[in-house]
Amino acid sequence: MATASAANDREPFIDGEWQGGDAVIDVTDLADGGVFARVSAADQSQAESALAAAEDAQSALAATTVPERVAWLETIAAELRERKAELAEIIVREAGKPIASARGEVESAAERFERAVGEARDLTGEYREGTTAGHEGWQAITTPEPIGTVLCITPYNYPLSTTALQVAPALAAGNSVVLKPASKTPVSAAILTEIISATDIPEGGFNFVPGHASEIGDVLSGSSAVNAIAMTGSSAAGEHVARESRIVNLHMELGGNAPAVVFPDADLDATAGDCAKGALKYAGQRCSAVSRVLAHEEIHDDLVEAIDDAMDEWPAGDLFDEETALGPLISAEQADWVEELIQDARGKGARLVRGGERDGRFVEPTLLADVPRDARIVREEQFGPVIPVTKIENEDDAVSVANASDLALDAAVFTADHDRAMDIAERIDAGAVRINGAPSHGLGDIPFGGNKRSGINREGIDVSIEQFVRRKSIVL
Repeated sequence: MATASAANDREPFIDGEWQGGDAVIDVTDLADGGVFARVSAADQSQAESALAAAEDAQSALAATTVPERVAWLETIAAELRERKAELAEIIVREAGKPIASARGEVESAAERFERAVGEARDLTGEYREGTTAGHEGWQAITTPEPIGTVLCITPYNYPLSTTALQVAPALAAGNSVVLKPASKTPVSAAILTEIISATDIPEGGFNFVPGHASEIGDVLSGSSAVNAIAMTGSSAAGEHVARESRIVNLHMELGGNAPAVVFPDADLDATAGDCAKGALKYAGQRCSAVSRVLAHEEIHDDLVEAIDDAMDEWPAGDLFDEETALGPLISAEQADWVEELIQDARGKGARLVRGGERDGRFVEPTLLADVPRDARIVREEQFGPVIPVTKIENEDDAVSVANASDLALDAAVFTADHDRAMDIAERIDAGAVRINGAPSHGLGDIPFGGNKRSGINREGIDVSIEQFVRRKSIVL
């Protein structure tokens, strides 16, 4: 594949070539203001060319060996680490992430490519024998083969590490890839594309199509060239992609509104720290963020006070300052949405404990107490730095409130009673429940995904690979 130069490494990459275009995406600098990068936006014709290139490359990708794929993955991981400082700065600017967190994201992306190495080596077939009457003596082998072309639709909140979580398993399984990054954060994906293009992946095997979803989204998701779609995004966007897609494997991690259920026997100081971290990390712009705290009425006030204290550990400031823990939201429109939810809750009787103000894209870390159950923030995804605390009466009440939302991605339960923890965890409708900790899934070793409008199937290095292969049985 061709290697991008400094002048053209922010263009679509299609069939082994960097291609410019007339339309441009201006990427906002969330650290210093203004525009820090311009990326050529792929048009419909280029999206179709990328799909055709990926489809044409399927046989070449399928013919590659596991050692060849392992070499790609190891090279990509090493180069990500080599360019860690550059990538971290890009993530700070395009995503508004504090520098320490941005460095961690680059490391996570590299490790995900490394973890895919082991999973690629585990892609082996199996031998079976007939076990039913009339099939005695039958023998068969089942072998995994690439599903074909994987369309990766990635989000703005983790523009490199979530991209790695989709791309690494797809390549490890021997598939061709079309990558469509979020239009707000395409630059780190462009650098990843440059790194991948320098490997010996067959031409057309990896394609990068930055662009606006309104322009190329339906062209990509509705194409007969696509065999699987991996997507992280909002529930509404996921539902639209699902409607447009054909008979493909859908692999979607969508919206979340994770409840943290807290009982009187929980360690309140530790719980408060976990709730603050779960809610405020990356200013709450995470699908798995603690989005609502359901506190038993006996300890509601004490927990609110403890959370208020814990929020002091999340200072805002210059995104390149090592001590900064909190930055802006991705856009003024997102800040408008969060502000609207705060005002709705306060209008319905919630008590403002701290924060509540916004300045442009920045929303103050906000703590709301006595939040009524009919407040929208109890049911809807906020994607902001707000901790709403609602009273519950008992276990059944907690489960009822937790399950009232149409989002069911993550949850947490805080209690010293193991039996109660397991009972609540089993009864809450969610893809994952963390006991005595904020929701977390590691780097891909624990399956991650949701129920209801929070998605379909699960992601993770090994479980994603299973979505990107098909099994062929050969009966002997």
